[in-house]
Amino acid sequence: MTRLIQYASLHPTPWKNGGGSTTELIVCPPGATFDDFEWRVSIATITQSGPFSVFPGIDRTLTLIEGPGVVLDVGNERQVALSEREPMVAFPGETAVTATVDGAATTDFNVMTRRSCCTHQLERRVVRDFSTLERRSDCTVIFLAEGESMAVFSGSERIAMVRYDAVVLDKEEVWTLEAGQATVFIVDIIRNEDKET
Repeated sequence: MTRLIQYASLHPTPWKNGGGSTTELIVCPPGATFDDFEWRVSIATITQSGPFSVFPGIDRTLTLIEGPGVVLDVGNERQVALSEREPMVAFPGETAVTATVDGAATTDFNVMTRRSCCTHQLERRVVRDFSTLERRSDCTVIFLAEGESMAVFSGSERIAMVRYDAVVLDKEEVWTLEAGQATVFIVDIIRNEDKET
């Protein structure tokens, strides 16, 4: 069965440095900690400037959900203004990253995978009326980032979502996304043994 994760049933966890909070949507395996998760999807609200936590061996992708954005200093390599113009950034978890918030809080979508076992791909898609999703991996997560509601259905089931809900898809190969207008994030988790050699 496909699994619906209702945002209304979740609770944010404040950061130790007081600069924001994180709401975990899903972690694999269930109940895993930061030391032993294989992959993790969450929402973070950044309210103050400060450093990100360091996660050795983890690959991360952030994409903007709401707010004016945040400037990220990624190691000594680059500076990225995460905003509507450039809404997505990927970086290794062991890299030192500092966030600078200028004004209002920003809310971001965060995907983390442990590179010793898996990788991820993150797609932003705008849905108007209908959009077809053909599966690209054994594990796919859909997150409703913008829009009041959306339906996700296959030949055998239909799931209703509201904003910030997530769905972990079952094995069906083709799904349809239905909404008047919505922005969705589609996360594919690819196990290392499933990659083409």
